Amino acid sequence: MKTQNYQYLLFDLDGTLTDPKLGTEKAILHALDYYGIEEKKLELVDKFIGPPLIESFQKYYGLNEEKAGLCVKKYREYYSETGLYENYMYEGVDKMLEKMKSCGKVLILATSKPEVFARKILEHFGLLDYFDFVAGSELSGDRLHKVEVIRHALSGMGINDTSRCLMIGDRMHDILGAKKAGLDSMGVLYGYGSRAELEEYGAEYIAEKVEDIVKLLGC
Repeated sequence: MKTQNYQYLLFDLDGTLTDPKLGTEKAILHALDYYGIEEKKLELVDKFIGPPLIESFQKYYGLNEEKAGLCVKKYREYYSETGLYENYMYEGVDKMLEKMKSCGKVLILATSKPEVFARKILEHFGLLDYFDFVAGSELSGDRLHKVEVIRHALSGMGINDTSRCLMIGDRMHDILGAKKAGLDSMGVLYGYGSRAELEEYGAEYIAEKVEDIVKLLGC
């Protein structure tokens, strides 16, 4: 099933364009070590990819908001210098983005990751020039949730007609954020979300592989 003719494509970053697992894992362990928490179940790290970090530290380790906030700071100590480069681009992402641009699509990054880190990652992989706008959270904690990021992106681009916009991401937060902002969404299965999760939260389209994004968009 092909999609309607969307003009504006909003992409998540982690789990959609790049796989941040190694750097995220090391940064989380660095943060937990500050509190003397030893984590051996590294599969738990996958659950940190997508949602706001402060919420995950509270949910999975029972930390209050103050301690979770300090964990985020310790996380960023490692991530800002080393972790963000312990990352790799999913195969075919650059070709997919190039194809989208050649089809006349306007590409926007919409990530809950701090915008300053997102720009560095895109630049590191040679992807920054594909994007007309980069929207992320602030290091201060502002614009933390995906719906806020999406609305910031739409405002920054002067977009009023959300029917021409499609949010593409791998987790429920991308799908929910899109719905709250009035956008359709496409879930991708090669990232960190399952088909059940993406369908449960109402993704209009599902792409199993990177190349399926191109096929579904009819480019």
